[in-house]
Amino acid sequence: MSDAALRAVDASKRYGGVTALDDVSLAVAAGECVALVGESGSGKSTLLRVFNGLTVLDAGEAFVDGRNVTTVDPVTLRRGVGFVPQDGGLLPHWTVAENAALVPRLTARPEAASLAAAALDLVGLPVAQFGARWPHQLSGGQRQRVAFARALAAGAPVVLLDEPFGALDAITRGDLQAMFLGLRRRTPMTALLVTHDLHEASRLADRIAVIRGGRIEQTSTPAALAAAPATPYVADLLARARLTGALA
Repeated sequence: MSDAALRAVDASKRYGGVTALDDVSLAVAAGECVALVGESGSGKSTLLRVFNGLTVLDAGEAFVDGRNVTTVDPVTLRRGVGFVPQDGGLLPHWTVAENAALVPRLTARPEAASLAAAALDLVGLPVAQFGARWPHQLSGGQRQRVAFARALAAGAPVVLLDEPFGALDAITRGDLQAMFLGLRRRTPMTALLVTHDLHEASRLADRIAVIRGGRIEQTSTPAALAAAPATPYVADLLARARLTGALA
């Protein structure tokens, strides 16, 4: 997939005696959502953070829109890639509108306020009602919506999602997942989603990459994964999630 929006080639990373990534290759096409699924310590967040320069590879290469991440200034790279962490990462002493406008303001775009307002509308938080609020005045789900708005206002074609729904209750998580699906229909978004939840991955992603011990064991559509797990580990993961054959 030479025209991939995100591409890792033979990516390896060690932390002391621990191998976080072991010769990993993965490509995400423009407009596609790929979910990285695995247990804690499997390497999924490490791989995600390679694409915004928060993790530097020991070996191999990573590309965003065809550019090797090591050839791009790290600040420029991060401003051009949306990032939604589990806790939202909002600045507590900035209003909702200011948080949403963060990247356009950093890049001196004169229309920063209008970009933020449009993004907040997309995530269901009209600026007239929510723009002047502080993060501590929002629910957990609303804070995550602001984090999504911040990524959208940046105009980033690629969004990295590090368990963005993991800390939410079941009802709020379902609402935010529905919001994300709606955003994908309305915006040309390429997304790499880290999750430990196979049900979530199956609902949100076009393809699922199962990672274990720093290696990708299988990358398939949700239906193909459920119908034909490639390794005993993938089969066991599906069985524990009660998804074996369920999506075929």
